[in-house]
Amino acid sequence: SLMEKVRHLIKAYCEAPVDVKHFPDTLKWSETLKRRKQSRESEAFADSHIRRAAYRPFNMVTLYQSRLFIDRPGLADQLFPPKSRNRAICFSDIGSRTHYCVLAVDGIADLHFGAAVDGYQQVARYRYEKDGSRLDNITDWALAQFVAHYGESAPITKDGIFAYVYGVLHDPIYRETYALNLKREFPRIPFYPDFARWRDWGQTLLDLHIGYESADPFPLVRTDLPDAKVRAGGQTPRVILKADRDNGIIILDAETQLSGVPKPAWDYQLGNRSAIDWVLDQHKEKTPKDPVIREKFNTYRFADYKEKAIDLLRRVTTVSVRTVEIVEAMRSARR
Repeated sequence: SLMEKVRHLIKAYCEAPVDVKHFPDTLKWSETLKRRKQSRESEAFADSHIRRAAYRPFNMVTLYQSRLFIDRPGLADQLFPPKSRNRAICFSDIGSRTHYCVLAVDGIADLHFGAAVDGYQQVARYRYEKDGSRLDNITDWALAQFVAHYGESAPITKDGIFAYVYGVLHDPIYRETYALNLKREFPRIPFYPDFARWRDWGQTLLDLHIGYESADPFPLVRTDLPDAKVRAGGQTPRVILKADRDNGIIILDAETQLSGVPKPAWDYQLGNRSAIDWVLDQHKEKTPKDPVIREKFNTYRFADYKEKAIDLLRRVTTVSVRTVEIVEAMRSARR
């Protein structure tokens, strides 16, 4: 589907005239794309530009990493060049209006990763040169600071520092104490007494959040009550995708619901939504605003992804419960 869209985009771009003031509405023209067209820049389709990216929490999409059609790629080519592997921590940018959000991903993250109205920062474990060589994003100076502070009390590595930072960013007392600071400046990381404990918590969270698709499915109870009239008419059941927190229920559509969602699962918040709510929101059927997309590529139907969504909800429930357990352990350790 993505390949079809990109080929259509490239064709429409190439066929558009250069010497016009009003660009045709066959595609969406940003001011940057207009300048590139007038400069006669072009780009051939390449399979190597296709990769997975983190659009929203626990929602990976397929991205065409184009140098021509992406206006502001930032450091994407340095952090996630094609055919490379990396880990990164996404967190709320300065001035965020929503609750703080932190989540590790293994792909390029959308600018509005955790809220449509706010921007997001992304810091990666490594960065890459144009020749493909990998550079460490944790400096020798930073390593020296940790070694000097902790001495021989714990073996300090750069991977360990990355995990430690992720752990600290999930510390509920840290986030409550410095809530105002986190809204107006880049996070500052304190030295906690037990480096190894926070490193291990952070590593567990890194593996849990990046590997959420392989987490053990939580044993939610599925109930199906087929709608005979809808089925007889050859239609699919009405999509609902709502959560009933008080009763621990997730209502998928007019026929299917999941019950037995434990209360801690709702407590895992990313910005203004729980992880479960993010999954539900990203599976809704939405009519595209763009007329070309609406006419040619509006093929998404929840019914086609229902089983996949149920599987994902079960795994994200496990991730949510486990994350809350670790966060509460952090709170107890800091008292």
